Amino acid sequence: MTEIIIVYHSGYGHTKKQAEAIHAGMALVPEIRAELLPINAEGELPAEGWDVLATADCVVFGAPTYMGSVSWQFKKFADASSKSWFGQVWKDKLAAGFTNSASMNGDKLSTLHYLFTLAMQHSMIWAGTGMLPSNSKAAQRNDLNYLGSFAGLMAQSPSDSSPEEGPPPGDLETAKIFGQRIAQLARRWQATAGSQIV
Repeated sequence: MTEIIIVYHSGYGHTKKQAEAIHAGMALVPEIRAELLPINAEGELPAEGWDVLATADCVVFGAPTYMGSVSWQFKKFADASSKSWFGQVWKDKLAAGFTNSASMNGDKLSTLHYLFTLAMQHSMIWAGTGMLPSNSKAAQRNDLNYLGSFAGLMAQSPSDSSPEEGPPPGDLETAKIFGQRIAQLARRWQATAGSQIV
């Protein structure tokens, strides 16, 4: 069984909804056990959180984009991961990332770069969306990967929307397909990594 942890912070519930859609996509892949691990409002994990991350085969990082980067709660978690970094506990685990903000751009790529850099600090293996964008004249807002992200998953929720209203259905379907992809990659990576890494 391949173990995947989705560790994320959500300020208003929109990023949580995105995380749940990713989780739903992972559930479609056999021999996968995926778990949501929320970072609380104080930037803390549940008591067993660090142990769960240490034993996972894949870690997916998620945070809203606030002022061009991750929330302070996620940053607190990332800084606390220096203990795991010192022992290279997450080395060679598969990693991926996702973010949500109110604007179509909102500097979400800066957040994904932050998550990517965190993964590289931990000597992890990064996976992107593997999904072409919907960027033709005929494209509609709820088409897959309408935001056109390759480095990681992006979603957009209007600033005055509730979590029931945003992210929109297309972004959530994109998240579900992203989750399915990451689960498939994690299963393949977990099956082959041990024999290939010296």
